[in-house]
Amino acid sequence: MLGRATWQLFSWIWPGRDDPFAARMNVVPKLVVSRTLSAVDTSAWANSQLLVDDPVDVVKHEQRDMVVTGSLSVVNRLTDADLVDAYRLLTFPTVLGTGRRLFPADGPHADWECLAAEQVGVAVLTRYRKAAR
Repeated sequence: MLGRATWQLFSWIWPGRDDPFAARMNVVPKLVVSRTLSAVDTSAWANSQLLVDDPVDVVKHEQRDMVVTGSLSVVNRLTDADLVDAYRLLTFPTVLGTGRRLFPADGPHADWECLAAEQVGVAVLTRYRKAAR
């Protein structure tokens, strides 16, 4: 599941690449959450489908694990509905100083357990899951 802005960026980058990661990105089914794109727009990247339903309802009824890539608004909606049970965060050493936060100061309290942290190029990939209650 991708938000509009991430999908538009990725649909420009991945279809023209042929490395193993790009090959996987190009064949995996992609649900695009957008109020402005049309189904015609999403035809620009194979296996992309415009999500016309509420992402919360889709995730509630999906039997498989869902992955959200690069869409803070979608993640926030799923978090508010208590539907996020794990995070895989790829963090780059860039300080912006501004912007929206994944975990806002006025957000709900949540305990997360770190499962792994590994360097991936210049970034760090961390995996978290909801801590047992």
